[in-house]
Amino acid sequence: MNYDNFFFPAENLEESKKFYTETLSLSVKFDFSQQGMIAFKVGDEEPAIILKDRKKFPTMKPAIWLEVDSVERLYRKLLAKGVTFLSEPFKIKTGWAVEFHDPSGNVIGITDYDNKK
Repeated sequence: MNYDNFFFPAENLEESKKFYTETLSLSVKFDFSQQGMIAFKVGDEEPAIILKDRKKFPTMKPAIWLEVDSVERLYRKLLAKGVTFLSEPFKIKTGWAVEFHDPSGNVIGITDYDNKK
């Protein structure tokens, strides 16, 4: 596993964008503000900090996503170990993803890059 991305809710996407770009001096990796998301580069790392607009994602909680070889395989393995998922695996632009809670209620997602293979 590797880190994929870190997700944070944003109460005000424009104000948050200004904070991350002007105060923290992070570069924008992609800006999908119309869809309610904006990502920021952290150094030369591939994982990004992605802000999700609470207006479009009202139940958004902070989350960390991990990159895995196969969401489907790990999903089945974790199901067998009793993990309760927030949904079935779903298709995203780069492959597949699914989220679950750890014992403390933190959101963890797993994703693969199946579309890039």
